[in-house]
Order: sequence, then C-alpha cells, then structure tokens
Amino acid sequence: MPVNSALAKAARLLQIEALLLAHPEGLTQAELARRLGVNRSTIYRYLPDLVGPVYQEGRKLFIDREAYLVNVRFSLHEAVAVHLAARLLAARQDRQNPHAASALRKLGLSLEKLAPRISIHLQQSADTMDGASRQQDPVYLKALERLSLAWASQVKARICYKPESSTTARTYVYAVYFIEPYAVGQSTYVIGYSEPQAAMRTLKIERIVSVDLLDEHYEIPPDFDPTKLLSGAWGIWYTERDPIRVKLRFSPRVAGRVRATQWHRSEETCEGKDGYLIWEAQIAEPQEMMPWIRGWGAEVEVLEPDYLHKELRDEVLRMMALYGLEAR
Repeated sequence: MPVNSALAKAARLLQIEALLLAHPEGLTQAELARRLGVNRSTIYRYLPDLVGPVYQEGRKLFIDREAYLVNVRFSLHEAVAVHLAARLLAARQDRQNPHAASALRKLGLSLEKLAPRISIHLQQSADTMDGASRQQDPVYLKALERLSLAWASQVKARICYKPESSTTARTYVYAVYFIEPYAVGQSTYVIGYSEPQAAMRTLKIERIVSVDLLDEHYEIPPDFDPTKLLSGAWGIWYTERDPIRVKLRFSPRVAGRVRATQWHRSEETCEGKDGYLIWEAQIAEPQEMMPWIRGWGAEVEVLEPDYLHKELRDEVLRMMALYGLEAR
C-alpha cells in the first residue's frame, strides 16, 4: 500500500475511533460514512482493522469503554499531583480498589527513569490500595464498575439499594450524573436522576446491592454542574432550599489552626480582641458538619443556628451523665 494511502487509512481509523467515543449509543456504518464524507463501502473495508475495543451489536458499532486504553503523558509536577491525590485516596479508602492500584502502578513504572523515588512511592501506594489489610468488598467494586460504565456510556441502570434506615432494599431506574468521593465515612456516592421519584437522588455506593445496565440512553442536562450543586454542601449533602448560616466561636488556643485552613468555600472569619475567632459559613445541611465541630471539643462554641447549639448542649449533658459528672 502506498505511504499516502496508508496514512489516509490510519487517519480514517482514528476518526472512526473518535466518533465512536463521542457517541456511546453507537453508530451504524451508514452514519459513520455520512459523518466522514466517504462511501459506506469504505467503512465496510475498514471494519477488519477496527480491532481491540471496537465491537458490533446488530447494525451498530461501539467502543468497549471498559477495555479502551487512554494515552496520557504527565510532566514531573503533574505526576507529583497524582501522587498526592493517590496518597489521599490510599489514606481515606478502606476497601480494596484494584483499578486505582493498577493505574498507580502504570504511572509509577512510567516514572522509573525520570523520578525513581516518586516511582517507588507510587507503587507503594498501589500496594496499599489492593493490599491484604484493605477490606475486600466485591459487591461494592462491581457496583462501582457498573456505575462507571453507565456514566461513561450514558445508559440507565437498575439499582437495588438498601438504605441504612431500612431492612428492605429499594429499586431505582437511575441515570448517573456524577460520582463523588467523601472522606467522612470513607465512602463514595453517586449523584443522578431517579425515575421513581422523578428527582435527583444521591446514593451511597457502599449500600448498593446490585447494578444492571439497561438498553436505554439518557442525556445529562447541560445545566448540570456538580461544583455548583455541592457549593453549599459541607461534604455531599445538598438541598434545594437556601443554605443556613453557621456561626462558631473558636478559642485562642486553636484560632490559628482554624484560620490556617479553608474549611468551606463560603467561610468568613473575624478575630476579636480577646483572641477568639468567629467563623461563619453558609451550609446546605449543617448536620453534616457535626463530626467536624465535635472534633474541636471544648475549643469551639456553636453560636448559630440555635437548634445546633441546643443539640450539642444536650449531647454534652448526656456525656456528663454517662461519665457520672455534674455541672460546675
């Protein structure tokens, strides 16, 4: 085959691959030919060369998104950024994740000559992620895999879900919009549209019993913005109502530590003459930040909202009774 013809064919194959990646619902040979401006017989001749992750179902061609390999090249600083993210993941996930481990091993091997020390640490992080000390949870891993494929292919899924507050599992026909990790509780959540409720729902993946992909595609609304959706959340909880102002008073002993970190996008701080720090933020659901508030112990006082102040006060009284203490 002449060089020019070979290059043209290679370019066409890359174009076909790009089109199939852009259309998770699949494309027929006729649709590919029309989009590429070639005869349908040309697409037919190229079919034997579409090896690897391309397959055919009925009249349509698809990319196998689970088998497709993405080529990525990192600079040194980008690789360190991935290393930091990996360390956070390794520290905050209690379940084995062989996919994350495999990705880190590949990155580590690619850095053996450029940055051998970073390469070693990346591979150590990978060993941590799929090590024997991590909880083996094949149900969680399968659910995460199926949800990831549903998200990538934009096909609806039938989810069997067991809420924490119920012994009975529920079934949802669900369109995945986003998958979000949550450090508190070492968990992962999926955000999407649930047909039975005709509303957005957030599900904890660790509570999902099974996921079955359906032969029905969906479109994520163009105005869906996970950053905006979670902008008022302390972590993963969001609501349609206006956020609630939370006002805290930190003692001088911890004021510097509190001020050194941005805990929420909306936070504002004000230091008083007595050294106490007033911290305020607009939070979608203040109940979600209770573990963080409790973690400061007697170094913080809830000023607003009143119900949160009362809840912590009552909790302190219960703890005093538990330990046989009396108020001074």
